[in-house]
Amino acid sequence: MTQVLSKRIESIDILRGVVMVIMALDHVRDYYHFNALAGNFPENLETTTLSLFFTRFITHYCAPVFVFLAGTSAFLYGSKRTSRALSKFLITRGIWLIIIEIILNNFLWWFDISFGFTNLQVIWAIGFSMIVLGGAIHLPKRIILIIGLLIVFGHNMLDGITFKGQGIMTVLWNMLHLPGGFSLSKNHFVWFAYPVLPWIGVMLLGYCFGSFYKTGSSVTLRKKWLLYLGVSAIILFFILRIFNIYGDSSHWATGDTLTKTIASFLKVSKYPPSLLFLLITLGPAFLFLYAIENIKNKITDFLLVFGRVPFFYYILHILVVHVGAIIGLLITGKDWRLMIFDSNRSLSDYGYSLFTVYIIWIVIVALLYPICKRYMKYKANNKDKWWLSYL
Repeated sequence: MTQVLSKRIESIDILRGVVMVIMALDHVRDYYHFNALAGNFPENLETTTLSLFFTRFITHYCAPVFVFLAGTSAFLYGSKRTSRALSKFLITRGIWLIIIEIILNNFLWWFDISFGFTNLQVIWAIGFSMIVLGGAIHLPKRIILIIGLLIVFGHNMLDGITFKGQGIMTVLWNMLHLPGGFSLSKNHFVWFAYPVLPWIGVMLLGYCFGSFYKTGSSVTLRKKWLLYLGVSAIILFFILRIFNIYGDSSHWATGDTLTKTIASFLKVSKYPPSLLFLLITLGPAFLFLYAIENIKNKITDFLLVFGRVPFFYYILHILVVHVGAIIGLLITGKDWRLMIFDSNRSLSDYGYSLFTVYIIWIVIVALLYPICKRYMKYKANNKDKWWLSYL
């Protein structure tokens, strides 16, 4: 007999919780690892180590999974509402997220009251994609799916297109597909770290994916598709990558060490997210959803907390990570102003070992858990408060 969905599926929140916890590792590394703020990049094939490279690589799963599941959550949220109500919610929440990115998130990253550098990252991409999805939901779902697939599988055909100078076409192209920025004034620079076009495609596909989790959907059919999608995505990644056929702006090559070869093979573009990047991140995510469907224990309960309050956790963890780094500087007698964005200040003597970074990450996640759990319960007990859906 086919199983039928009778209650909320927790696997989506658990997966979201996993990527939120892993995301904190990447940001802790950004602030605490030796020379991280001075350009010690994990994907520099000449200087990286396998441990450093994979510390960065595993965090690649965060953004695509988070954006994809944002689309899925939008579908589930709208399943009990009219299209007009869902559209209004997505557009207003998208605008809200962009405002939060520009004002609050940028301040928390740099603690720069002059806002000299505006970095538009994943919250911006989610917000913009939500606005687009808010209009797209009025289309037939099949059309939304086709548009999403065309963007995700086809946007790498645009890699060779560039615009020179600071004209409007350059700015629009930086916003849509090629990372770049422009000067608003002598003292203010805007950088599009997350060009939105591929992320729009990811969210549209995530929205269509929500059909597998709607009330009355078949668990058996869902798990069949999760297995098929996961395995297919991973196989397609290896086929395209091994032969350097298509799907990423750079090709891999054999290095003079095993580390360089592995890193070169797995070094796929996140800015913007290439087809190969999305295949190797979303593929395993589908398999995780397949495997975790009926599992419930203390670990899943722990992850569930972060997965149900992702925005609250995101904002809070950046604040804690940044303040913690400043405290560390004060304790060690160094200039705490190193944590404020200033390209003229040397950061070459700051940082800790990768092992210490992992310890700090575990401590920060542990500290945030009780706060997030309390907020999760507050949200659950106050569903009548409309403003909580924006937090």
